[in-house]
Amino acid sequence: MKLKTKNPHERPDSVEGSASERLLFGGPLLYNARWADHRDAYFRMSLWAMALQLPRLVAFTVRLAWRADRRAMWTVGAGELTRGISQAVGLVAVNSVLATVLATGTIEHRVRAAIPAMIGVAITGIIGAVASAASTSGTGRLEPKVERVATEMYLTRVSNVELSAIEDAGFNRLMDSARIGASEARRMVGSCTGVVGSLVSFVAAAGVLTVLHPALLPLLVLMTLPRSWASLRNSRARYASYQQWMQHSRAGRLLGDSLMRTGPAPEIRVHGVGPFLLHHFRRMSEAYETEQSRLASSRARVRLVASALTGIAATLTYIALGTLLATGMMALSVAGTAVLAIRTGGQSLSTLVLQVNNLYEQACYVQDLERLFLEAARQAIPVGGMPVPDDLALIRFENVTFHYPADNDPAGNDPADEPEDTRKADRPALRDVTLDIPMGKIVALVGENGSGKTTVSRLLAGLYHPDDGGVIRWNGVDARDLDRAQLWDRIAVVGQDFHRWPFTCRMNIAIGRAERPMDEQALEGAAAYAGADKVVAELPRGWDTLLTKGYKGGRELSGGQWQKLGIARARYRDAQILIVDEPTSALDAKAELEVFDQIRKLADGGQTVVLITHRLASVRHADLIHVLEDGELRESGTFEELHHHPTAGVFRELYEMQRAQFQDAVVPGQRRPGETAGTGKGKGSCDG
Repeated sequence: MKLKTKNPHERPDSVEGSASERLLFGGPLLYNARWADHRDAYFRMSLWAMALQLPRLVAFTVRLAWRADRRAMWTVGAGELTRGISQAVGLVAVNSVLATVLATGTIEHRVRAAIPAMIGVAITGIIGAVASAASTSGTGRLEPKVERVATEMYLTRVSNVELSAIEDAGFNRLMDSARIGASEARRMVGSCTGVVGSLVSFVAAAGVLTVLHPALLPLLVLMTLPRSWASLRNSRARYASYQQWMQHSRAGRLLGDSLMRTGPAPEIRVHGVGPFLLHHFRRMSEAYETEQSRLASSRARVRLVASALTGIAATLTYIALGTLLATGMMALSVAGTAVLAIRTGGQSLSTLVLQVNNLYEQACYVQDLERLFLEAARQAIPVGGMPVPDDLALIRFENVTFHYPADNDPAGNDPADEPEDTRKADRPALRDVTLDIPMGKIVALVGENGSGKTTVSRLLAGLYHPDDGGVIRWNGVDARDLDRAQLWDRIAVVGQDFHRWPFTCRMNIAIGRAERPMDEQALEGAAAYAGADKVVAELPRGWDTLLTKGYKGGRELSGGQWQKLGIARARYRDAQILIVDEPTSALDAKAELEVFDQIRKLADGGQTVVLITHRLASVRHADLIHVLEDGELRESGTFEELHHHPTAGVFRELYEMQRAQFQDAVVPGQRRPGETAGTGKGKGSCDG
């Protein structure tokens, strides 16, 4: 992989990619996610700038930990503080031991005199060990709780925003980054603990050195700088390499995953694609191995330079200590204690540098979690509102125009039904549509792909609101003013892309009313109504069969079987209004007729059915048909009115086109009327 970069510690602005990437993907696979925006933050910040932000980062972590588990947080804080203090007291006790042992007098007398100080060293060591264990235990309890709390806060807010936010590309990028922030919050606990512990240890060592002799503090910094520089440089080099090569690694994993997935497996075998993919996987892996070798060599060189500089610093330190000893400015015991304090403080400072870097890197993502909370609050679904009328008789669309935001990608819409150009802000998905949906009737929405049928159903379901100027009225009340929870309680939806929950067969139906206790009788009735009872009977564990592959006892259903479960789910929900979007797309002809018979029975029982379909023969028994074209309402009426209208309209034209497909169809091996055997030509044919 060829990288163009001016600075080895900066991510390159352009990455050409390897030959395999250019051939297969047209270049490197570049992430289009908000978390990728932070790739340079680690390099833009100097160590000093990060240190200035340290109090704010620690304060945020403390607030999150306080919410997760206050007792564990106090345990960690007290443990780190106690460990640092015991370390400082231990160094003082060591100095006392050395001073006593190196004093004048007999060995026996000096050792006996040093026993109290030795006991002090042992006690401080035990206290430090216990404090460290307590801190480790508290951190272990705190980390998963912080991750759970952060993730719950994230999921709660995401699940309560408008559908338009979920479908917005910018909000999706923020969700991606904030989701990482929820997991990074856990790591921040460990990094914050490391920062606090290292800082306390360093301050303790520096304080002891200052008490022993003021000139020793610069020696501590001198001994520490080479190691800190090497740690920071190698860390940034490793991070830069990761950022430069993660696209390459992603592409390699994509090739490997393609060889293992069930979807492409038949074509890989029949078309012999396996060796081709393996060849490029090998080439990309070899390129990555070369980069890892380069990185290892770079780390080794940096460590060698750091070791040399540390050796020079150690030599200067010992020369300075020797000078102080020779001039009588320092006692030998003090020099021994100073050596221990310098080593302890140096290790603490090196750890502190790395932990501050880690903390800042993690905070970039956690800050996106905070931003998500603010944005989610701005786009949250309103709570409360006017009650939905009990005696609902009519829902009316009045001059409804609707634009999808330019960067929205309506999740769940059939891409053919809602093409990209209809979602751009300069072309509305609906334009000045006025139509009625009477209650207790079958109302069909028909039209070609991209006509706006699905958009009408989503506006009806309260998932979107019309643009300014248009209004949807429930018994004359603007739907914007209604309690959204009550509105949704009146609606059930069966889409051709309804979600296939990775739960048991029972739960895949009962989730239609997840808020109420499970009703086995209603469950069996809904399954029988949709013909799903036969599906259940064929499953190895019946209702308790897990409907997902990859787990023990899990089973996968066909598209038609899933569609029956989806219809049963909507039936179990028992809502006043049923929106059915292409309900028979995966069913055979016989099952399709059964479904439409059931839909007619629903309307006979007082339920309102809004039917969206491309098969115009299916709407013959609809009470009212609305015909949409290019986002506009072209015609409305019954099947007979639209089909036998004196002037051929959109509906009649589409219906005749579909009927002609069946009339002109010829079964293989069957002759058309008038054709002679063997020639395929009718009587009177004059073929030269």
